[in-house]
Amino acid sequence: MIGLLQRVTEAKVKVDGAIIGQIGPGLAVLVGVQRGDGPAQAARLAERLLAYRVFADAAGRMNLSLAETGGALLLVPQFTLAADTDTGNRASFSGAAEPDVGRARFDELVAALRAAGQTVQTGRFGADMDVHLVNRGPVTFWLEVPPPRTDNS
Repeated sequence: MIGLLQRVTEAKVKVDGAIIGQIGPGLAVLVGVQRGDGPAQAARLAERLLAYRVFADAAGRMNLSLAETGGALLLVPQFTLAADTDTGNRASFSGAAEPDVGRARFDELVAALRAAGQTVQTGRFGADMDVHLVNRGPVTFWLEVPPPRTDNS
């Protein structure tokens, strides 16, 4: 699973002009599910999102996690993060999970974060969304929890 996280002062997602998810300070995370991802990847990405140190401490250093600051999460499913852009002028999505699997892994991620007591708002899987955010810093990180290897190498 892939999480492209951005430290935000505010973020919201709209579908058909209506706000369906909105947060104040915290993290806006675009979430991509790769072929082969399972529940273990969703659980590990949840752990990393809660513990990744992206917020400033009293000295101004990025030493505090979301769990320590009490910020919120806005998770937005985005299958294009799993694209292969190595060749040509058009991305290949062969590395992305099938939609039903992608939705299940996204839902598992949301459930794991909520079970940990985290405030979570979401976009809508498969919808055409407008995402608005104010990236503070700017701070953006790519977190990846790769699917298990299937070969013997």
